[in-house]
Order: sequence, then C-alpha cells, then structure tokens
Amino acid sequence: MRADHASFACGAALGFLGDLATGDPRRGHPVAAFGRAAAAVERRVWRDHRGYGALHTALCAGGVAAGAALLTRAVRGLDGRRGAEAALTAAATWAVLGGTSLGREARAVSGALAAGDLEVARERLPHLCGRDPQALDGPRIARAVVESVAENTSDAVVGALVWGAVGGVPGLMGFRAVNTLDAMVGHTSPCYRRFGWAAARLDDVAGWPGARLTAVLATLAGPDPRGAWRAWRRDGRRHPSPNAGPVEASFAGALGVRLGGTLAYGGRVEHRPVLNSGGRPVESADIERAVRLSRRVGVLALGVSIAARPALSALTGRPRALGRGGG
Repeated sequence: MRADHASFACGAALGFLGDLATGDPRRGHPVAAFGRAAAAVERRVWRDHRGYGALHTALCAGGVAAGAALLTRAVRGLDGRRGAEAALTAAATWAVLGGTSLGREARAVSGALAAGDLEVARERLPHLCGRDPQALDGPRIARAVVESVAENTSDAVVGALVWGAVGGVPGLMGFRAVNTLDAMVGHTSPCYRRFGWAAARLDDVAGWPGARLTAVLATLAGPDPRGAWRAWRRDGRRHPSPNAGPVEASFAGALGVRLGGTLAYGGRVEHRPVLNSGGRPVESADIERAVRLSRRVGVLALGVSIAARPALSALTGRPRALGRGGG
C-alpha cells in the first residue's frame, strides 16, 4: 500500500475508533460550530430566492472544503508528514462521524419505551428526527427511530466515509457540511422552500453513493439478506427521498419490519409509501436490532472505504500529488 493510502487507512480507522469510544461531545463539537457559522451567514444573505440559497451553500460548504484542502496541503509540507496526515484524517473522521451518538440516542428512546414512559420517549425523539412527537404512540415512535437509524447510518457514517475515500479530509469535511446545511435549510417549509433548494439538491447528489453502499451493506450484514434485497428493489424508489428510500427499504427488509406510512413534520402530515409491506409492525425491541445492524454496516463501510481508496485516488488523478515527498 502506498504511504499516502496507509496514512488514510490509519487515520480513518483511528477516527472511527474515536467515535466508538467517545461519540459526540456535548460541547465544542466542530459540526455544532459550523452550524453556528452557517446560521450567521444565513442571517446576512437570506432572501426568498434560490440564488441566495445557492450563495449560502457555496459559501458554507465550499468554504469548509476549501479550508480543509488548505489545511491538508499545509500538513503535507511538514516534517513527519505521514504521521501528521494520519492524525489530521483521524481528527476529521472523528468529527464527521455520528454513529455512536446515533445509537446512544436511539437506545435512550428504546429504554423509555421499554419502561412504558411514553413522555420521556417523546422528549428524546427530537434528538433523532424532526417529527412531531406528541401525536405518536409507542409503535409509531419506535418506527420513527428505526427509520432515523437507517437514514442516519447513511448520512452520518457511510456517506462521510465514502467521500473520505474519494477526497480525503476535504471530502470528509465537505460532505458533513453539505449534510448539515440540508438539515438546517433543506426542508420544504415556507421559509426555506426556495432558499434551501440548493442545499437539498446538493445533499441528494452527495448522498447518492453512500446511500447505495448503505443499502448493499445492510443487505449483506442483516439477518435476512433476501428480504432486504426484495424490499430495496421493490420499494426503494417509492420513497420521496432518492437516498432515504433504498436505505430504509433495505433496513426494513433486513429486520423483517414495515416502515413508512403516515407521519407529521412541522405541523404538516405526509402519507408516505409503505416499505416492506409484508413485514410486521415495528416494536421497541427492533430499535436495538436496527442499532446493531447500523454498527455492522459502519464497520463494513470503513473497510470498503479503505480498500477502495487507492482505486479512487487513481480515478481522480491525485496519486502523484498525494505521494509527493515520499514512497
């Protein structure tokens, strides 16, 4: 393995382990700092216009990717650059991954449901998704959590690792910036229907490869590969999100449960297609099964990203530049 690829492999693995060990800190997380900065830019440039939304997305996501590229270039000019590159990759990987915190929040809701404390489960649900929790009973809360675990496995773990394999630290940081912007302004509320259009479309494009890899890995790693494959092929395209559909359908088939249906966001009701209609309704115990499947998918995605890094570097024409100064 070339030294530059070894640096990425070591750094990505260390960052992944760091997320497993610590999760997201309650204060001072880089993604939270980015969110505050993006909100400040939004206050200055917001107009009910797609062009201003595109400007906001370019300034925020482009600024993060450019800054990460400059930092990477600076690190490569240091003595002992291989260790420094690995350390930078480890820090970036830890910062962008959210698998451990995802599992922690999902289990908190599961524990509340198991204890029969519906109010606590409703209080915890907004930590995972933007649905209105007050009208949800226990099974619908459990379904919302499983759907959120599936979707965020792609957004907060696999997608980031895919773009890390493609673009190194700028890919890691840029993807998380795009995904965060989509969560902030990419929804279809009246305030963001036009302004958030660019962030939402860019997130669809950036999330496409990670979502497909997540569906593949959930199919391979789940307890029912055939069921996952059937649900993905039959129902994945029926979901209104081009990326959440394959992921949620494959998780539904793998776990043998039924996802989708009626839900409420921000006061509006949506009637989404049912995914894996032959499955049973979600139970609170299925949350733990979904978290375990998410963890297996994340580990496999780490291995795939490390293995694919040399080929992706060759395709993007970067191996010479990355290999400067050492063998």
